[in-house]
Amino acid sequence: MPEKDIQKNKLHTVPVHGDSSSQLNVMLDTDSNRLEQDMVKRMAADKGEAIEEQAENKKVISASNKTQTQGKSAPPALTGKGANAKTIYQDQAKPKPKKASVSTKPSALRPSTKGKVHPSLQVRNVATPTMQNVTTQAPTVTEKRKLKIADFKSEPQWDFEDRYLLDNSSSQSRCPDAVRAKAAKSAWLRDLFLPNITLFIDRRHFNHSEWERLEHFKPPFGFMELNYSLVKEVIMMLPPNPYQQVLLANNSRQRPTCISCAVVGNGGILNNSGMGQEIDSHDYVFRVSGAVIKGYEKDVGTKTSFYGFTAYSLVASIVTLGSKFSKIPMGKVSQYLHFLEGTRDYEWLKALLLNKNVRKGFLDQYGPRPRDRFSKDFSLDNYLVIHPDFLRYMKNRFLRSKSLDKSYWALYRPTTGAFLLLTALHLCDRVSAYGFITDGYQKYSDHYYDKEWKRLIFYTNHDFDLERTVWKKLHDANVMKLYQRS
Repeated sequence: MPEKDIQKNKLHTVPVHGDSSSQLNVMLDTDSNRLEQDMVKRMAADKGEAIEEQAENKKVISASNKTQTQGKSAPPALTGKGANAKTIYQDQAKPKPKKASVSTKPSALRPSTKGKVHPSLQVRNVATPTMQNVTTQAPTVTEKRKLKIADFKSEPQWDFEDRYLLDNSSSQSRCPDAVRAKAAKSAWLRDLFLPNITLFIDRRHFNHSEWERLEHFKPPFGFMELNYSLVKEVIMMLPPNPYQQVLLANNSRQRPTCISCAVVGNGGILNNSGMGQEIDSHDYVFRVSGAVIKGYEKDVGTKTSFYGFTAYSLVASIVTLGSKFSKIPMGKVSQYLHFLEGTRDYEWLKALLLNKNVRKGFLDQYGPRPRDRFSKDFSLDNYLVIHPDFLRYMKNRFLRSKSLDKSYWALYRPTTGAFLLLTALHLCDRVSAYGFITDGYQKYSDHYYDKEWKRLIFYTNHDFDLERTVWKKLHDANVMKLYQRS
């Protein structure tokens, strides 16, 4: 199964992936427990500050409401030299409950009945000139307050929460029973599935207005609490992607009418499955995190076309799995899919792109030079970074956990394997999933490569029950094929 990123919480400790549990616990405590510790501190502080901030909030909200009545506007369209793709924002025809009329500006907070309402963020509050006051005056400037995770007792909901960057430049599928065709006919999926959503971020997608919009969402779904200079530096190093639909963009003579993909998780259900040959029969094979192949070829195959990971899941897999996973599994024509979790991913990716040592304290204990983990012919042409909009879309429309309504909402995100499977569903015509959680998961070990049986532990930062339900629903709707053992 996908990696567990929060190593310690109120419910469980980390499962051991290697041979030494003590070594792993010591190694991982430093990296992944910070978020939870920060959350506890911030929420405690937040409780004490609530009364003091109430008066300030009312004043700022009042000023914000006055500004909002002057008109509504959508976030500005992206611009950039050499941009080939048409990019627009769209609220797809997803049914929504009726709500009060409020501004669609990135600084407007949707009315909420839970938790403390955060002040709207207005950079300027300019007095309207009158006939008696025609001289030019400098506008009154109010200081912009930086959004913080601890300011919210549950996931904040913004007017533009369900608006995403779209791309209409890619080729259309010629497959009559493609995933997108089935989704369009499905009463469940037709209002959820966006076939032309932007999947990958590059330098064309970053500017100040985009920073301000995405700053409203916590990582990996946006830029909240991230460092502007760091994010800008990293994204501006990513070359423009000519096509979002990288598989459909292939020469039509070379690609099949219907593109088939196998997405291989690491679940114990694959042990002694004999699915290796079937997996390799697909046009493309997606693998994730600690994708051990050597010694398990009969069960998981040998082909790798896409490798999905977070910085932590990659380096931790290499360290904890040792000789079983000493190299990233890649084929001749392979692509990397990087899901950016937060600051440590940006720091790690910066070092990778510059081919330098990573900054101390950001996964450097797993190896100071990220480029050493990749092949000598590493190229940015094969390196794809998933857009935060797409990650938020997957969370909002497919895997919105009830944990987001709890005080520990910021800990939750879908598993890396779930991100990878949903990415494949937006790239491929036909998708088969292997090694993902199914009914009866209790009968199998956590991973197919476990030497001794290990129970699958449900951690607070993921919602395995939700993922199991969604995969079964997609299978039953004939949108994808889910490997299950009776």
